[in-house]
Amino acid sequence: MRRGGFLFIAGFLAAPVALYAVLVIGPYLQAFQIALTNWRGVSAGADFVGLDNFARIFQDDMFWKALRNHGQMLLAVPLITLGMALLFAFLLNVAGRRTKGLRGSGFYRVVFFFPQVLSLAAVGVLFQLVYRPDESGILNRLITGLGLEPVGFLTDPSLALWSIIGVMIWSGVGFYMVLFSAGMAAIPTEIYEAAELDGAGRFRVFFSITVPLLRNTVQVAWVYLGIAVLDGFALVQVLSVNNGGPDGVTSVLGLQVWQHAFGNSTFGYASAMGVVLFFIIMSITVLTMRVTRREPLEY
Repeated sequence: MRRGGFLFIAGFLAAPVALYAVLVIGPYLQAFQIALTNWRGVSAGADFVGLDNFARIFQDDMFWKALRNHGQMLLAVPLITLGMALLFAFLLNVAGRRTKGLRGSGFYRVVFFFPQVLSLAAVGVLFQLVYRPDESGILNRLITGLGLEPVGFLTDPSLALWSIIGVMIWSGVGFYMVLFSAGMAAIPTEIYEAAELDGAGRFRVFFSITVPLLRNTVQVAWVYLGIAVLDGFALVQVLSVNNGGPDGVTSVLGLQVWQHAFGNSTFGYASAMGVVLFFIIMSITVLTMRVTRREPLEY
């Protein structure tokens, strides 16, 4: 590359890189520093406590409850969300007559994508109305209409976490359906036509052609969903009873960071928990990329 071209590109990249360093990398490094102190967020100085905050975290019962909740969410949300998104995208793009997808597929894409135009806070408020534990709740109105007792979707410890998981799945399916639809549109139709001439059914086409050719897209989607699940702060904060209740069954690490920082004014401990969450996210991301890595397919 000519020197003039390099300087031209560097000039365009200088501002965004500088902003990223100041607004993203800088706060990350500061969080690592604060995690080693007992700073309470109001004093100008703080005492250095070393790794005491990290030792306290691993003795915190609520930390382990939140970690267990994340484990359940990591198993359920990506698997169900991506499975449903793949199925819907396949139906809309491939599974119709002559591999052209279902009639009116454009309308269905808009309907499925609609939750993405809502903020997570708005989605949480919406499902507060859906999950209300009395007859004023949308679901309980249907349940009592069948002569059954109202269900405490967010107050029953055995249902609360799964109710929030259901909201996560509902809000995410549409985005990944559109993502997979774009990936399927890039697959040459000749491949599907050849499979159709060979007598392959829809089930065989889906698992032998569509899924393998979308492997890289699914891998990226799985990583994105894993990161979203390991956050989960907004929905849990809006939907859960008493911020992670009942009895911590819906608590997540992001919510605990917020509680310790802005509720208890223990910013050092909250920063240490944020550092732990950072390494958990990085570890799961790297592990997912390594496990799902395959040789690229050409078509």
